[in-house]
Amino acid sequence: MINRLNLVLLLVLIVCALAVVTSQHRSRKAYVALQQEQEQEQRLEVEWNRLQLEQGQWSIHARVEQIATQQLRMRAPSAARTQLVPAPTAPASPTSPNSATPNTAPNNPGAQSTASQP
Repeated sequence: MINRLNLVLLLVLIVCALAVVTSQHRSRKAYVALQQEQEQEQRLEVEWNRLQLEQGQWSIHARVEQIATQQLRMRAPSAARTQLVPAPTAPASPTSPNSATPNTAPNNPGAQSTASQP
């Protein structure tokens, strides 16, 4: 009778041990899944903030355009009234500080330059 009781208790012990191991395994898998979801939440939060900033930038332009057209009665000029101005170009070679032009008075043709004279 005691052998049979020991055998039953041993089986109960093994079943309980397997239940504990299974429970720990499920718990660890759930914790890993939780961490992955939290990382995903952080990525989505960063993207949401970026999109809100971008939407704010777009709405600023739209708001300015709306005020300009409605309150100030401004409109974009037609193509016939648009004139394109070319951008200034940089000089081909920079001038050296020693290549200054002589300093002469504009209305006095006989004025002497301040450069050294021969």
